[in-house]
Amino acid sequence: MRGFDRITWNPNQMNGQPCIRGMRLTVRRVVEAVALYPDRNDLFRNYPELEPEDVRQALAFAAANLEDIATETPAA
Repeated sequence: MRGFDRITWNPNQMNGQPCIRGMRLTVRRVVEAVALYPDRNDLFRNYPELEPEDVRQALAFAAANLEDIATETPAA
């Protein structure tokens, strides 16, 4: 898992969801917080335990784990 040294898994913590540095803060929650607080100063004020590299890796990890498949949808 090169490049994601701040993303951790523990099956006994947070139902095995990927977390930031072993904290009870999931990657999903960090991605949600980035959307909620587009101003990074607000983000870090509300999540003082986060570091900029945590956020970078959480976003990169989320992107790396999404499928990149285009599908056609019927026109409305």
